[in-house]
Amino acid sequence: MTDPLRILITGDTFAPDVNGAATFATQLAAGLVRRGHEVHVVASATGRGKQGTRVEEHEGVRFTVHRLRSLRYPRHEWLRFAEPWRIVQNAGSLLDALQPDVVHFQSHLVVGRGFAAAARARGIRLVGTNHIMFENLMDHSNIPGPAQKPLIGALWADAGRVFGRCDVVTTPTRRSADYLEKMTGLRHVHAISCGIRASDYTVSPARNRGTMVFVGRVTSEKRIEVAIRALALLPSDLDARLQIVGGGDLVEELRRLARELGVGDRVELTGLVSTQELRARLTGGEVFVMPSTAELQSIATLEAMASGLPVVAADAIALPHLVDGNGYLFRPDDERDLADKLERVLRASDEEWLRMRHRSLQMVQPHDIETTLETFEALYRGEDVVDPVTELPHLETDSGRIELDADGAVLDDADERTSEPR
Repeated sequence: MTDPLRILITGDTFAPDVNGAATFATQLAAGLVRRGHEVHVVASATGRGKQGTRVEEHEGVRFTVHRLRSLRYPRHEWLRFAEPWRIVQNAGSLLDALQPDVVHFQSHLVVGRGFAAAARARGIRLVGTNHIMFENLMDHSNIPGPAQKPLIGALWADAGRVFGRCDVVTTPTRRSADYLEKMTGLRHVHAISCGIRASDYTVSPARNRGTMVFVGRVTSEKRIEVAIRALALLPSDLDARLQIVGGGDLVEELRRLARELGVGDRVELTGLVSTQELRARLTGGEVFVMPSTAELQSIATLEAMASGLPVVAADAIALPHLVDGNGYLFRPDDERDLADKLERVLRASDEEWLRMRHRSLQMVQPHDIETTLETFEALYRGEDVVDPVTELPHLETDSGRIELDADGAVLDDADERTSEPR
């Protein structure tokens, strides 16, 4: 057995925040503790007066979390940032006290920026993971549209300078790695899935007719209004319903939109729910819908796949990696195309629907969290790694799309169809 490491994970967001970066950092920290490492986490305090060092329990394990005094981000209900004028001093003091073998930051904006500078000055191995798209952050700003494009370019250039200090840079998918390289000029960015423990999710024993599920933050970048408009376009005989699972600043606005479109009684906005209820909602669905156009991976979509749901998702950024034979891609922000693709799933024969279900279950297997943890362990030790393969072969040949049987096996003599899942 190799010697355990002392690992410092930092980020601007961490549990109990609910978002992709916080979820990944929490699962990473807990998984590394289970594998015998000493893990410390540095994150923004969740409120005034809540700063300090304490042992916290996350994902069923306990480790030390250092909460830094923070400020609430304007116009955002939960996002907070550590005081930027103190971050380098705080980072230096913590690094000198802890003397970690490696620092792994999840955001370069404030906490990661300070720790990147302090770790580099002390010769500590530095790993950085990007979960951010600046195009998303503009939705929460007061910046006029014409000024956003040059600002976004400047922000990516700044990100390149911070990530350029790292020994290793990662991001969750190959598409997001390519995008990060394009926007920053970085090279050799690793694509490492955030990972998921599929055994935590339950597949329904029966098909839950008409139940469409979205899981995620209820904010503008998720484009949830497109899903509500698509629901309003679906034929009434489908008896389709949309469950929007998650909290955010647009809950009331989307509730009003649903009423205006005459589907208020068929749209449920749950607000924040427990992990157990979230998983139960996925188990109870017939199809998962992800209209967001800015997903660097989409842990929520992986969770839906682990629950055996077909997926209908926007053809944007990393989502096409997760849709191949298990559902359909639709043109971003096109509610008519989304309604058409949803109707295909909802009207699919039981045999066809089961094929999509089995394909989702197949596709999620390479995203196993243990592979993610092993890969990061190797990177922390400075070993050369080959990025884990998380995509199965496409279900296409020169002569057309390959069919699967109900167990997910390839059919040799599949009939050609005019409308195959994608």
